[in-house]
Amino acid sequence: MFIYVTTIASFAGAASAPTEELKASIDAMLEILRDKELAQPDKKEERRSRISTLIRDRFDFKEMARRSLARNWNMRSAEEKKEFVEIFSDLLQSSYIGKIEGYTDEKITYDKEELKKEGKYGVVSTTIITKDVNIPIDYKLIIKNDKWWVYDVVVEGVSFVSTYRSQYDKVIKKESYAALIEKMKTKLDEINAL
Repeated sequence: MFIYVTTIASFAGAASAPTEELKASIDAMLEILRDKELAQPDKKEERRSRISTLIRDRFDFKEMARRSLARNWNMRSAEEKKEFVEIFSDLLQSSYIGKIEGYTDEKITYDKEELKKEGKYGVVSTTIITKDVNIPIDYKLIIKNDKWWVYDVVVEGVSFVSTYRSQYDKVIKKESYAALIEKMKTKLDEINAL
């Protein structure tokens, strides 16, 4: 079942609807995860590299990073922003890959699509159907250069960006921006060691 809910007519510049583009990326990731050859232990790096390429081609990490730092973003120098985006994108990507590698052929439904602000933003609501539970996931997208980019993921009502914003703001207030960067680097090292 696929339902389109649009608040405004499709954005004229869009090459296709956000659901179509998101589904193509997710299908390509699932194909990699289902590949028996790439599932071999000695193919782990190749599998992760292929998934990483797909993620970087669909997620707008700079937009996610900016929204996650919120008011703290404007206080950063150009060099600090660049470093933050790099660490943030590596951290988010590594975490995301770690979660999806456990995929075992659950079904994904694309439930509805909503366009907002003259079709410049979209929300694609999906559900992962498992044996035990259904997990709702909303992807928030923004159109840039005729392509839909994910700038937030909301899992069971919890936004990645809002969660990071809250955590990052606490660390910056309690300690410092430099302390946040160190904590992010440590976390990334921990994830990559798995």
